Amino acid sequence: MTIELLWVVLITVLTFGEANPRLKEVCNPSDLKGLTIFKSGIHVDTSGRLAKWVGGNCCNWEGISCENRTGRVAEINLSAFISSDDSPFQAQMEGLFSSSITLLASLQVLDLGGLSGLSGTLPKSIGFHLPELRRLVLYGNKLSGAIPESIGKLSKLEQLVLHENKFSGSLPSSLGRLKNLKRLSLYSNRLLGRMPDSFTNLTSLVYLDLHDNSLTGHIPQRIGQLQVLEELDLSSNFLAGNLPPSLANLTAISVMCLDTNYLEGPIPFPSSSAQMSSLRLLRLHTNHLTGKIPPAFGDLVSLQRFSLANNKLEGAIPSSFGNLSALRELYLNGNQFSGQIPKSVGQLSQLILFNISHNLIQGPLPSEMSSLQNIQALDLSFNLLSLSSIPKWLAELPSLSRIYLAGCGIQGSIPGFLRSTPSPVQELDLSANNLTGSIPTWLGVGSLAQLYLLNLSRNSLVSKIPDSVKNLHDLGVLDLHGNKLSGSMSRVFEIGQEFPDGSLTYLDLSDNKFSSGMGQIGVGAQHGIQLLNLSNNIFQGRFPTSIERLKLLQSLDLSSNKLGFNLPEALANLSMLETLKLEKNRFAGKIPNGFLKLRKLKQLDLSDNLLVGEIPVGKPLSDFPQSSYSGNRGLCGKPLAPCKPTWFG
Repeated sequence: MTIELLWVVLITVLTFGEANPRLKEVCNPSDLKGLTIFKSGIHVDTSGRLAKWVGGNCCNWEGISCENRTGRVAEINLSAFISSDDSPFQAQMEGLFSSSITLLASLQVLDLGGLSGLSGTLPKSIGFHLPELRRLVLYGNKLSGAIPESIGKLSKLEQLVLHENKFSGSLPSSLGRLKNLKRLSLYSNRLLGRMPDSFTNLTSLVYLDLHDNSLTGHIPQRIGQLQVLEELDLSSNFLAGNLPPSLANLTAISVMCLDTNYLEGPIPFPSSSAQMSSLRLLRLHTNHLTGKIPPAFGDLVSLQRFSLANNKLEGAIPSSFGNLSALRELYLNGNQFSGQIPKSVGQLSQLILFNISHNLIQGPLPSEMSSLQNIQALDLSFNLLSLSSIPKWLAELPSLSRIYLAGCGIQGSIPGFLRSTPSPVQELDLSANNLTGSIPTWLGVGSLAQLYLLNLSRNSLVSKIPDSVKNLHDLGVLDLHGNKLSGSMSRVFEIGQEFPDGSLTYLDLSDNKFSSGMGQIGVGAQHGIQLLNLSNNIFQGRFPTSIERLKLLQSLDLSSNKLGFNLPEALANLSMLETLKLEKNRFAGKIPNGFLKLRKLKQLDLSDNLLVGEIPVGKPLSDFPQSSYSGNRGLCGKPLAPCKPTWFG
């Protein structure tokens, strides 16, 4: 054999026989050790993948991929979401996320996302041991502790996805060194402190989501340097200060959510038609923003959803809004906007939802709004509209199903054309107006037969609840409080009998003159009620024990009636009850000991009755203030004065 041939054989043996451990069916020892220790820390794996981790060749294990050249482990893909021929499957793992992962020095991808049960912390030295890491995906677990400063050493990292965990502490400034990072998702954790200015160095970043944490301080002034950023979500934090003008330089931005913070001052963008032309979703609601809406907002022609609600903005609504041809949802409620709704709003042909409630808008409504052929929800409540009557064109809008006209100065009877709208009405709020007459008998027929929410409260309606109300099979919320209604309320408890627990969840008939129907509580199909308010009526007699069937009841108010006899022990079976108000009645006897079982009770008022005896000792009854029991001359015991001892001789 020639010397040249010997060299070829030797090189072949060295290259394929020694350097490639896969041919020997054995892992790199460091990788094998790291994976074995990781597996030993997991005590639940609903997918069964880890049970197949047997033998010495970890490159053949499920969820593991190795480099062909070196045989080192390159990827761990054990995401919760598994595709199968039958249907997608969501796996769960419970156990400890082991620091042994750092033994896999060639690891490029670590995906343990959505497993819900992994606990532990990120290894402090992770940045020193995994220099090849490109994707770190650990979202949807129970990981805690701080994000280590060494993470800034992962220079090849492109995705850092740690949302929906319990990470705490501040954001490490070293994150700003990750020049290749494209996706940073840390939302729904417990992160504190400021956004580091170094974040503005992440010039490859496409997606940044930090919402639902406890971040403070200002948004970095140079955030506009993130030229390729498409999605930015900093909502639901404690960020303060002015909006940085550089936000206008985010030329690729399509989603921007800065809502639910403490941001203040004017809106500094856009300042020209060329800026932010790709913006589809903009949420700035629930801040302290002031000033007027910049007219250049009308140039954001890609905008589909836009919310400025609950700020301190003022001035007129720009007529340039009519140029937002793609706009589907517009929330301007809870500000101080004045003037009239611009006629150009009628050009928003794609608009589905328009909420301008709680402002200073004046009438009349522009007839051009009749062109909103796709509008489904319209809220004009609590402005200075003084409509006198509901415009007929409003009831002719072909897609309108949610109508909110509370506090609009509407007078007279409920108009008959509401029963023949083109689209079935699901939500109707005419509260706080000057409506008179009776509730119409056609309420449960025609286009109103599918009502889910009906609010006619704070008007001057008289007479009885019509029999037709029982035809409102889908009704979930009924609010008639603050009228002059009388007679029986029994028909209300016949609504939605097709459902196992009925359809009603919220029922407020307070501040009327109802006198009967109390015995129907819990007797009919309505077992799903969560709030029941019958206060300030003229109900008399016993409290129905059938109320114990309302197992989901959280709030019960029967105050200011003429109910008497003993408090029913059945109330103790309402385990979900948080509010119980029975003051200003004629209840007598002792407070049942069973009330001590009401562990969720947060508000109690039994004042101004005829109750006697010692207040049952223990939580929650002993923790309420004296005012909860005052006006019952025969009551004693904590929190009232101690009971006088009884001597037996």
